Amino acid sequence: MTSLPTTPDALSAIPAAALTETLLEICSSPRWAAAVAETRPWSDPAELLAANEAAMAELSVEDLGDAMAGHARIGKPKTGDATSEREQAGIQGVDSALLDELHEANAAYEAKFGHVFLICATGRTAGTMLAALRERFPNDAATEAAIVRGELRKINDIRINRLFDAA
Repeated sequence: MTSLPTTPDALSAIPAAALTETLLEICSSPRWAAAVAETRPWSDPAELLAANEAAMAELSVEDLGDAMAGHARIGKPKTGDATSEREQAGIQGVDSALLDELHEANAAYEAKFGHVFLICATGRTAGTMLAALRERFPNDAATEAAIVRGELRKINDIRINRLFDAA
């Protein structure tokens, strides 16, 4: 991310276009970014986290697709993207056989659901992500959408907190 205000008050005060750009770096859903922006000003991080939760709850399936489009496949962080690489640190240095299993399970998941497998990967190992993928694979689309919504909220919370942790 570019140089950003490191307090909720300062973030609230930036011009609308810059705020939208910042929010879209947290979550690539334009509807989410607009909904969160509408809740400013924020005086503390908890208000912004509450705005994330409320906005996430209102996203349609299409909006969830927009949000997922900003995420790399589990096991394949975006090269040169510090956020993607940090969030998927648990796959670094793992056995190639485990990565192959993860890629195969991802492909099956994507064929079934039509989108990437999304999980809050921060702090997870490749093995635990693979186990979660296999556990969620039998879900129906509605159940999986509800889980994805929760995982996106967790990811957004981490990214929002990271804005202010840099201070």
